[in-house]
Amino acid sequence: MRTDEIASTHLGKKSAGSQSYDPSLLVAVPREENRKLYNIEKNNLPFLGCDVWHAYEFSALTQNGLPVTRLAKIVYDCGSEFIVESKSLKLYLNSFNMSRFGTSIKECLDICKRHIEHDLSEKLQTEVKLNFIENNSLKSQIFGDYKNLYDFVDENLIKIEKFKESPKVLQFELSQEKEYRLMFESLRSNCRVTHQPDFGDVYIYYKSEKHIKEESLIKYLTSFRSEYHFHEECCEMIFKRLSDLLGGAELMVCALYTRRGGIDISPLRYSKNCHADDFKKLVDLDNFTRAGVKQ
Repeated sequence: MRTDEIASTHLGKKSAGSQSYDPSLLVAVPREENRKLYNIEKNNLPFLGCDVWHAYEFSALTQNGLPVTRLAKIVYDCGSEFIVESKSLKLYLNSFNMSRFGTSIKECLDICKRHIEHDLSEKLQTEVKLNFIENNSLKSQIFGDYKNLYDFVDENLIKIEKFKESPKVLQFELSQEKEYRLMFESLRSNCRVTHQPDFGDVYIYYKSEKHIKEESLIKYLTSFRSEYHFHEECCEMIFKRLSDLLGGAELMVCALYTRRGGIDISPLRYSKNCHADDFKKLVDLDNFTRAGVKQ
């Protein structure tokens, strides 16, 4: 079955979900089909990384009917064969809303954690880790020293005409080896099934003798506006194009997408030789990083 058919199990369809815990709602989507389009080999991935999900509205009940609400942070490796389809994850997590677990808040959360880690790990055939974070926790400050790409260009002079993914617009010049930390606040792509728009911020680190011209990078990232891909796929496409251009230099790409339906995703990809650890707080299960908000 093709990726779009699998992903369409819930997407684009009216669904009330379930009033009781229901792991059968989860849908696993294979990564391989899209990776083949960009010559990303299944057994020789050009990157490391993970997919980080924040579910802001997770809630369940204790046996006494006491509501328990937390932010659920979910992390799994990008080397997994599957991703979880976002609407299925939302419906699955919502199935906990009226379900009763444990005699105390702690016991309720412990049981929910075990269920979610087990169900997702089984469905995605990889280890999935989860942590519940208090709703009043302060968000982690990461990527604070990344410079906005718009600061490097004259908005009155730049002209953008490509709105389908266009790596040919990327340009570079040779320079001394240097570290670059850049962010783009206007990433926009579209769901490959529903065609609904998705917005996010992209953070790019690279260390190279090649300097990617910032104007060309803006043009390239803007070219995603009429693309139809899952968030994870967009992140990997950006990484692969920049990696090909830089010829094996240190590289990291992280996309912080904004919330939809109470859930956001922050896919992270970095080269095996990348020594920058800017993303550590993002991966740490104890940290809460608000996606789509400028750091």
